[in-house]
Amino acid sequence: MENGSIISKQRFPSPHPGIHLFLVTYMSQGLKVKGLLAEPVEGDIHDAFLYLRGGIKNVGKVRPGRIVQYAAEGFIVFAPFYRGNQGGEGDEDFAGEDRFDAISGFNLLEQHPRVNKEHIHILGFSRGGIMALWTAIHCKTAASLVTWGGVSDMFMTYVERVDMRRMMKRVIGGTPKKCPEQYEYRTPLFAIEELNVPVLIIHGERDDNVSVEHAYRLEKRLKAHGKPVESWYFPQFTHFFPPAVNRKVVEDLTTWMKSKTE
Repeated sequence: MENGSIISKQRFPSPHPGIHLFLVTYMSQGLKVKGLLAEPVEGDIHDAFLYLRGGIKNVGKVRPGRIVQYAAEGFIVFAPFYRGNQGGEGDEDFAGEDRFDAISGFNLLEQHPRVNKEHIHILGFSRGGIMALWTAIHCKTAASLVTWGGVSDMFMTYVERVDMRRMMKRVIGGTPKKCPEQYEYRTPLFAIEELNVPVLIIHGERDDNVSVEHAYRLEKRLKAHGKPVESWYFPQFTHFFPPAVNRKVVEDLTTWMKSKTE
């Protein structure tokens, strides 16, 4: 079966009467991986949206409420859990081979009968930022890319996140000194010239989880290669925005996405 093929699709409780949620099992590099799919009940063909979560394992799991929030803006939304999570096969490896679960998620949306194939957008939050960048580099038909509080440099993540070093050494195979090629393989800044979609960077300047330096470096690299990029920096916020602000930013970023396909 090809990447992105849906093997099973089960109804999942939805907090919104106008949005159906499904727990999906789909194919990615021969593995059966899980994810959450949200479809607006009304309408026939919709723009689509690949939502790439942050964290690893049980940290930063996909939340149904978040997916529904985006679907309510008129999108069919798919959020991969990544390999090895919530009953999926394989092992997560932090933007290594598991990037193909995101790319296969994009393929799933391309194969969806109700999706406008020309209008598939990508959003990555936190660690999902790196996944989103790799997906957009691979999937040339993506309409736009948003990275929110997103990681862009794995070398810098190792330096900044002392609490994650043990996990990174285990999953990646060692420190950046010991295996620099593995950190380079995971860092999309080295392949930014291959990215050909409009990019929106959203970042809180007081973010301690993913420092704003990740956003600055990404913006700088994109501009150096003449790529279209817009940045929304929030000096007063950390990694997590207050609920009211979050809702407003969701509305604004989906409006930005739609403007890229008009």
